[in-house]
Amino acid sequence: MSMYKVAILGATGMVGQRFVQFLSEHPWFKISALSASERRVGKFYGEEVRWLLSSQIPDEVKDLEMLPMKPEKIDADIVFSALPSDIAKQVEAEFAKAGFIVASNASAFRMEEDIPLVIPEVNADHLSLIDVQKKNREWDGFIVTNPNCTTIILTLSLKPLMELGLKSVKMASMQALSGAGYPGVASLDIVDNIIPFIKNEEEKVERETLKILGKLENRKVLPANIKISASCHRVPVVDGHTEAVFAEFRNEVEIEDVKNAFESLKPLDLPSSPQRVIVVREEEDRPQPKLDRDEGNGMSIVIGRIRKDFDGIKYIVLGHNTIRGAAGASILNAELMVKEKLI
Repeated sequence: MSMYKVAILGATGMVGQRFVQFLSEHPWFKISALSASERRVGKFYGEEVRWLLSSQIPDEVKDLEMLPMKPEKIDADIVFSALPSDIAKQVEAEFAKAGFIVASNASAFRMEEDIPLVIPEVNADHLSLIDVQKKNREWDGFIVTNPNCTTIILTLSLKPLMELGLKSVKMASMQALSGAGYPGVASLDIVDNIIPFIKNEEEKVERETLKILGKLENRKVLPANIKISASCHRVPVVDGHTEAVFAEFRNEVEIEDVKNAFESLKPLDLPSSPQRVIVVREEEDRPQPKLDRDEGNGMSIVIGRIRKDFDGIKYIVLGHNTIRGAAGASILNAELMVKEKLI
């Protein structure tokens, strides 16, 4: 397979750095362009980025000159977007109109009717909305989005439960600091503290999950017929979102049924796909961010404490928010599009 040239918009931020980290080692993709804010244009990536990851800045990008976020300045087959939503709304549309394939981690277009919101193991068939999108908007290219980081972790755990007659879900999240980007939450606000509010997070989880789990009919997505209620909280953990999930079913289910369902979600034959999408832990005190967030190179979710509840099952699910919940999700979407010959 020939290598595809890829660009990263918003390359200096927390998620942008994850894109750089994973794409620099990718067997299908080669970084050809990096872009960030206007004040960084013309400067070298290695000099401008405040690298926050434990690994070193990849040598191949240190001396790349930062380019403007303009389609005519970028040479790439795929554009990965780690832009803030308000900027992404305009910039991503400009790239799609100009013929680029945009794999976006931003929230700007997620809930648009004709734009796929995709988790490859869950709703790959929603990619058929690409044709609708290109026709509706008269774009030569297109945008495919991945969900909010909290949504991805929750939805991967819910997909297998749909076959068991899932009726409603309540979820309380304990979300890592890296989910707020850099510099994120001020230390005097979060040290020795929990912040019980993350702006727009609960709404994103409740709406996005229903779209992803929904059915594609007549070239539109019909939201899933379940109820989702979320309460989201920021905690003093660097990486890894933990979620307490309470699932109600239309019929009685047993713990073994749920465990078997979790283990039935199969990985895809793609470079970034983990060997196991869902890892079930039997230890009573797992999952934990420090111990479990890097499972499957950060692309697996880990579930534990599966217990009976009054009217269903409750469990804990953990995932790496900047890998599976962000950059890794966009890269997996792009790999799927290559496999499906959409690129």
